[in-house]
Amino acid sequence: MPIAEDTVREALKQVIDPELFVNIVDLGLIYEIKIAETEGGKSNVDVEMTMTSPACPAGPQLLGQSKEFVSRLEDVGEVDIKLVMTPPWTPDRMSEDARDQLGIF
Repeated sequence: MPIAEDTVREALKQVIDPELFVNIVDLGLIYEIKIAETEGGKSNVDVEMTMTSPACPAGPQLLGQSKEFVSRLEDVGEVDIKLVMTPPWTPDRMSEDARDQLGIF
């Protein structure tokens, strides 16, 4: 059975934006998670994510940590983290928790 998307999202919540101090899931940076079970019983995970801006200086760090934390999950095989800029990120994508942390009402 493939790994659950919620499990992947929980792993990605460990990745904290170093400028905003909010995790990338609550910031709304995760656009899509695709999970495919392999013949060996492992799950390959593909994640499409964005940044708050195209020139985000923390981009490489966030991509690397995303791959690292998802790769640590039990029964995960290959992990591909793809940076996308379409659609552009907007604050509307943030969770209520993120809005509260940042004082956005």
